[in-house]
Amino acid sequence: MGISLAVCRSPAAERMRNYRERRKAGMRCLTIELRETEIDALIRKGFLKVDARNEAQAITDALYAHFDRALA
Repeated sequence: MGISLAVCRSPAAERMRNYRERRKAGMRCLTIELRETEIDALIRKGFLKVDARNEAQAITDALYAHFDRALA
């Protein structure tokens, strides 16, 4: 008779697990501040749509695209 035990992780344990997985994959998680002029530049260069200028995920995607082009 097998008993299945669900693994319950605290939020802190889950964050640490995610942190270790990112580090193992060579990733770093950073918080940055952008000036409005930098967001304007992402729009001008075609990385970000004007109507998405206030969407965090769209800005993140635009920065990744910019880094890919600039650092490739």
